Amino acid sequence: MKKVVAGIDIGGTNTLFAWVGESGEILWSSSISTTAFTNVEALVSEVCNQLKCNLPGEPLGLGVGAPSANFYTGCIEHAPNLNWGDIVPLQQYFEDEMHLPTIVANDANAAAIGEHVYGVAKGMKDFIMVTLGTGLGSGFVANGELIYGHDGFAGELGHTIIEPNGRYCGCGRKGCLETYASATGMEQTAFEMRGEKFSSKEVAEIAVLGEKWALEVFDFTAKKLGLALANSVAITRPEAIILFGGLAKSKELLFVPTKKYMEENLLHNFQDKIPLLTSALPESDAAILGASALIWKTQL
Repeated sequence: MKKVVAGIDIGGTNTLFAWVGESGEILWSSSISTTAFTNVEALVSEVCNQLKCNLPGEPLGLGVGAPSANFYTGCIEHAPNLNWGDIVPLQQYFEDEMHLPTIVANDANAAAIGEHVYGVAKGMKDFIMVTLGTGLGSGFVANGELIYGHDGFAGELGHTIIEPNGRYCGCGRKGCLETYASATGMEQTAFEMRGEKFSSKEVAEIAVLGEKWALEVFDFTAKKLGLALANSVAITRPEAIILFGGLAKSKELLFVPTKKYMEENLLHNFQDKIPLLTSALPESDAAILGASALIWKTQL
């Protein structure tokens, strides 16, 4: 019988889940509204019921990616976008329902493992994964293992200070990288430049037409991101840095200038040695694949 793993991604709006084969093929998938469940145990029960009813092979375990998830404790801890309380024992809930080994990790860390198992980082031992979305997430892999740190929350590149006393961040501090290098960060930059609201998609569409101010938004964003990546290289000396998300696919608009600013700020002995890559994972399935990879990696 074919061996399969469940990949589950719990987001602030929707929860995606699937049965995934060893090569990353999605054998069955579904989704439910996260916000429809005020009780996390009810959400877990619904996910597990659907997984049980659509099992395509021999299950090995469940991988769960979630915001503010702690790999060590298996809990979601103080997630601002989930109204389930301060500490949610997610791993315990899933194991009680499915009676299968369950691994829980921060969603950006799960993305890094997914890239390691299925994507362009396959075979690499040292790399940095940066997810560019509404915010900025990251995962650091060293010697083939994800760095979780002392308490499970290492690798928060998005919350390194890139501009002292800069923009207010939802974490309560000012000047965090994700307030500049993210979709919401770009929208704020556009507002500061133009005095009116634009979505990041609208900024990109206008930039493609060659509009100077929109190109300056991308250049400003790339400058902040490139500097942060150069600083990260000085600490971990990765084999490569991988960018994931819609913004990362803006090749000429963001990717190219980010590489330029990163190179300008690297130590001389690191220059022209750190490839900047885009993720090979399909964006629509990346969260599920990353979550499933948490289990598959234990089988390698």
